[in-house]
Amino acid sequence: MTIYGWIQILLYCGILVALVKPVGFYMHRVFNGDRTVLSPVLVPIERGLYRSAGTNEREEQHWAVYTTGMLLFNLAGFLVLYALQRLQGVLPYNPAGMTAVDPQLAFNTAASFVTNTNWQNYGGESTMSYLVQMAGLTVHNFVSAATGIAIAIALIRGFARASGKSIGNFWVDLTRCTLYVLLPMCIVLTLVYVWLGIPQTLGPYVDATTLEGAKQTIALGPVASQVAIKMLGTNGGGFFNANAAHPFENPDAISNLIQMLSIFALGAGLT
Repeated sequence: MTIYGWIQILLYCGILVALVKPVGFYMHRVFNGDRTVLSPVLVPIERGLYRSAGTNEREEQHWAVYTTGMLLFNLAGFLVLYALQRLQGVLPYNPAGMTAVDPQLAFNTAASFVTNTNWQNYGGESTMSYLVQMAGLTVHNFVSAATGIAIAIALIRGFARASGKSIGNFWVDLTRCTLYVLLPMCIVLTLVYVWLGIPQTLGPYVDATTLEGAKQTIALGPVASQVAIKMLGTNGGGFFNANAAHPFENPDAISNLIQMLSIFALGAGLT
């Protein structure tokens, strides 16, 4: 190990430790329903979502009700993701003409992404259309991460309220985590990744000719937005088969540092 290697490790650890308190403080305010810097913009959206879903944000749930809501939500997510993959061939935003995903692979992928395990038993650029990548995999990168964080918060409440009968409201925790924590951070990360050279486009794959005269198809797509939540939500399942080893997902040392920090930022904040 060289001195530069040690400096990089210390720099990474120092930045991560520095993030613990501000991230944790912000998440504490979010899940307590306190005002944050984003409240003027997001509170009307949050309340609109509650009204449309018939959710009372002040009504807390018994652990059994909380768990039932979580399971039903993720069951619905599993069915939607499975259907998207199986119907991929007839759905829009499929410039590469991907056919329907094999039933076994679709089942495995849906079960994996819903449970936040994100086992990628496929090559993203050769198997999934843009629509499935965005509306299926990326969405589940958000909601599966939000589900996991919500359960962690509920567990903390359970320990803190040893004699209480409620642990919060699953729908409120899920909404607040997605709306106040994951989405804003991912918007910023996506813009940074685009600036660093990660593609974010709905345009078709590009055919190119190499210096040797060979033909090559260069896969593109809405990559930056998926990489942002893939890392922040500690998900797997990259846009490309090689994940962060692919230069379009992780083009340089700066993007690598940001992605490494993203993986641990929220978990560190929860401590």
